[in-house]
Amino acid sequence: MEETTLSISASPHVRDRKTTSSLMLDVIIALLPASVFGVYNFGTKAFVLILTCIASCIFFEWGVEMLLHRNSTVKDFSAVVTGLLLALNLSPEVPVWMAILGSAFAIIIVKQLFGGLGQNFMNPALGARCFLLISFAGKMTTFTYDGVTTATPLAILKSGGTVDVLDMFIGRIAGTIGETSAICLLIGGLYLIIRKVISPIIPLVYIGTFSVFIFLYSLASGMGFEPLYLAAHLCGGGLMLGAFFMATDYVTSPITKKGKVVFGIILGLLTFLFRIYGGSAEGVSYAIIISNLLVPLIERFTQPKSFGKGAELQKEEGGSAADSKKMDKKSIVIATVAILVITLVAGGVLAYVQQITKKPIEQAEQQAKEDAYREVFTDADAFRTVDGFDSETASAWLSDKGYKADIDEAVTACDKDGNALGYVFVITSHEAYGGDLQLALGVAEDGTTNGISFLSLSETAGLGMQADTDEFKSQFSGKNVAQFKYTKSGVASDEEIDALSGATITTNAVTNAVNAGLSYADYLKGGAN
Repeated sequence: MEETTLSISASPHVRDRKTTSSLMLDVIIALLPASVFGVYNFGTKAFVLILTCIASCIFFEWGVEMLLHRNSTVKDFSAVVTGLLLALNLSPEVPVWMAILGSAFAIIIVKQLFGGLGQNFMNPALGARCFLLISFAGKMTTFTYDGVTTATPLAILKSGGTVDVLDMFIGRIAGTIGETSAICLLIGGLYLIIRKVISPIIPLVYIGTFSVFIFLYSLASGMGFEPLYLAAHLCGGGLMLGAFFMATDYVTSPITKKGKVVFGIILGLLTFLFRIYGGSAEGVSYAIIISNLLVPLIERFTQPKSFGKGAELQKEEGGSAADSKKMDKKSIVIATVAILVITLVAGGVLAYVQQITKKPIEQAEQQAKEDAYREVFTDADAFRTVDGFDSETASAWLSDKGYKADIDEAVTACDKDGNALGYVFVITSHEAYGGDLQLALGVAEDGTTNGISFLSLSETAGLGMQADTDEFKSQFSGKNVAQFKYTKSGVASDEEIDALSGATITTNAVTNAVNAGLSYADYLKGGAN
């Protein structure tokens, strides 16, 4: 009798000619239109960043697998895809060393640390992008187009400005290297669907859910239905790049049809919440990685039950499907205890690090304040705290006068050769676009505004951040007025400040903060205010 050799492997058993490398090649091909346009849009620096990210990801993948004695996966092009996606998610102004650091985080931390290809818990490229955003927000959110530093269209839209939707669709805008051209991304997404590399369920449900929420928000906010407003949100902020190329990642997205629908709905909801109510105008990156973490839970509740489910947990003698529930309870308890232990350990480490760094941080903050004092009173040789000042009483007084600002800590008196020059007030405004802003205001003895210096400013790059330029700040210096006001039609008097283009909210916040300080200075001198 002739013997037959059988090959036994674990399920699922799928007959398909596609391999990991062929799938990754398709993704690379689909990303070529956006990549080429990104290089055309931003020039050589975009090309250098793309090559840097791809080469770095390949190097770190090869190095880690060699050190851990794992089979090399460099030839399957997955590292190339990670590097390309990371580069397309970076501002063209990002330095090369930062791109290398992001590549290391994507491959070593997000991918290889958890077992390599197929084991990562979130999209590696997006995980790296969010890591860089948290660590280097300034560099990651600085965008230049046609040699001019400016904000992205969604940032302009969120601050009350207007945008050109056609430019956003074509790609003649500022943004990350690969997100600007919606049409190039749609062409790439269509290619992946035609090649059956991805299912259209997640992109369509994601974009559809997001569109519904934007539509409802437009109606609820009194705008009515604004097609161009919706179109701008669809074309900007990396939505198309995220929907077709990262939300559909095989490893970090559900495999069941119901799971894909639920996943898409969660993505749409989170992106809407982050964009409209969050501090950032984007939201896609955080929406995807948070949804990635929910995938195991989504699949748990959307996985279809197979015939005889529970039989695998029965004992050899007796037992029932109820053992499955017992196993589930046991698993939940183990997971809860593990999470608790991890939280306690992480909390202890963070507390220890905080204790070590507390004093240096306080010293750095104090030095920053002293530098700000010297900036608004350059000729002062001594600074002293004014006795009897109470910040809570001062803030309450400002609130009664209608100011949305606080006077922090103590009022500082500035002297030169023993003679009083004036006072410095540290004022925090709650009206800024990107969160609270804090500035030091110098007021001379005769009530003249001696200047302003920012201690904290988190406005939009290219728009609100222009408040921290000499051109804008100098408008407050050397003027003896009771109150300032801003104008968009040109300055005609000392009381008027030329508003920042496209950043009315920031201009208003700074002007009101200065006016709050002037009012309180006049109050301290026994003035009418």
